[in-house]
Amino acid sequence: MANEYSIDLSQDIPNSLTAFADAERAKLIPRNDYNGIGNQYSSTNEDALADGDRLGRGTGVFLDVYNSAAGTIDDVLERKNEIKINKYNSSKPYPNFPIA
Repeated sequence: MANEYSIDLSQDIPNSLTAFADAERAKLIPRNDYNGIGNQYSSTNEDALADGDRLGRGTGVFLDVYNSAAGTIDDVLERKNEIKINKYNSSKPYPNFPIA
């Protein structure tokens, strides 16, 4: 049977290691720029919309997955680059082969 030890890990006496760890933790935890007052994050936030920058990927329309403007600027350029080598596109879809 395993022995259970009651260990108290709280630090009542301030020390330099704890102060240094608290300072580093404050730097490493990212700051949330989105809040409920003025910049609430949603599907229509400017950082979520695909408006030609490297931040947003969405269009703000629910389940709008078949949109050539969706994605970051890198996504749009890569999509256009891939279409150049693919002979099938939205105006010429893949053939519908019957399954025998």
